[in-house]
Order: sequence, then C-alpha cells, then structure tokens
Amino acid sequence: RTRAFWILFATFLVCGLSTNGLVQTHFIPLCSDFGMAEVDAAWVLAMMGAFDFVGTIASGWLSDRYDNRVLLAWYYGLRGLSLLALPFSDFSLWGLSLFAVFYGLDWIATVPPTVKLAAQNFGRERAPVVFGWVFTAHQLGAAVAALVAGLSRDALASYLPAFALAGAACLVAAALALALR
Repeated sequence: RTRAFWILFATFLVCGLSTNGLVQTHFIPLCSDFGMAEVDAAWVLAMMGAFDFVGTIASGWLSDRYDNRVLLAWYYGLRGLSLLALPFSDFSLWGLSLFAVFYGLDWIATVPPTVKLAAQNFGRERAPVVFGWVFTAHQLGAAVAALVAGLSRDALASYLPAFALAGAACLVAAALALALR
C-alpha cells in the first residue's frame, strides 16, 4: 500500500526484464543471428558473469556508503544505455567484450541497494518479506522479457526491438529510483 513498495517493485521488475529474461535467455541466439559462433557468444556471456561478480561486490560496498536511490539510478541508467548501445557493437568479439564488461559490472549490482532501500523504508523486521515480494516482480519481468523477445524474433526476425525496449525500461527505472524518498 505504499509508494516505496511499488517503486521498488517496478524497478526490480525492470531488473529481471533486462537481465535474466532477456540477456541470459536470448543473448547467445542474438549473437548467432549476427554471425557469431555460439561458443564465442557463450564466452562473452561468461565474461559478463565474471564482471558481475566484481560489480556486485562493489555495489555492496557502495550501498553502505552512498545514497542507494542514486546508486540505483546510475545502475539502471547505465544498464539501459548499454542495452541501447548493443546494436552498435558490430557484434564482433571486441565490441561485445566491451559490452560484456560494461553490462556485466551492472548485472546484479541492483540487489544491494534494493535490499538496503527495503530495509530503510520498511524496517529491518519487514525487509526480508518486502524484498521477497519485490523479487517476485523480478521473476515476472524476466518471464515477460523471455516471451516478448521470443515473439519479437519470430515476428520481426530480430531480437533488437526487445533489447531496445529493455534499454528504455531501464531508463524509466532510473528515474523511478530517484523518486523514492
């Protein structure tokens, strides 16, 4: 019943939409559509995972020291820009490696500030339950993205519209994060 809950819910829905449901599910087939071997695309995806590890640890450290609303805005904004820039990577191993570093640093970086904002807005006692419901939004977003990207590929012979929509949704999530009190 609170504005803060619905903002966290909406931003984490975008998180799932722009990570698990889209990139984790459709990145390798997207690269294949542009002529990259599946094994090379899998290496790029693995590189994202390695940089995700670094980004998530750093995000936890930053979340203890800086305004979590601002961190979320940066994370979603940069993720959105990376998704919007993806078509310009030329889908070479070099171009996608740059995407993997930039996007990978941000993959799960949204979790620490989201958890911290749940605790700040709902108290330490309620934060786990609130985050559980917020995480439900993440999974709903992932399911929607997996479906929409597949439909985009079938109807338009391209995943790129789904990646562009996810990038735009991330920019909206960045603005929403700043709307938290």
